[in-house]
Amino acid sequence: MIRMLLPLIVFGGLLVLLVVGLQTAEDRQLVQSPLVGKPVPEITLPGLNDPETRYSTAELIGEPYIINVWGSWCWACREEHPYIDRLGREAGVPLVGFNWKDERENALKWLDQFGDSWSFHMVDFEGRAAIDLGVYGAPETYLVDHRGVIQHKHIGPIDATVFEDLMRRIMQLRAEAEEA
Repeated sequence: MIRMLLPLIVFGGLLVLLVVGLQTAEDRQLVQSPLVGKPVPEITLPGLNDPETRYSTAELIGEPYIINVWGSWCWACREEHPYIDRLGREAGVPLVGFNWKDERENALKWLDQFGDSWSFHMVDFEGRAAIDLGVYGAPETYLVDHRGVIQHKHIGPIDATVFEDLMRRIMQLRAEAEEA
């Protein structure tokens, strides 16, 4: 009798694991960065459009800004691009593109095809600066306050719900910067 019930018990256990996994799927995007609440690492990288130009996170202290990690190879970056475009137009703070582990020509073609609403792009071809920033993958978005402290990190593509949350947080960071 037990031999006949064993496949049913195993199937029931697998079904329970599947249901639990599906219910916690959204929680996996809420992985907290150990850098939230800490100063953004000082990163100096070449620009995408002009490799002779170098950009540094230290130059951005004094106003809130957004860092968006993207790559032309990243399918989810295409998915979130309409929201990145809106952030570039509506956030009222610098939107820094952090082009990660990409080929310059591919990245430039991607921008020509989909549009470029970022303020400028830092390029991390080798991915070493991404380690300092705590990048798990692309896309990721960081909100940095006027003091240069990371206040929020979003892992994954931006959708309508995330966009509204980011805009609310950005408005709060802008208000705090104006009061300082």
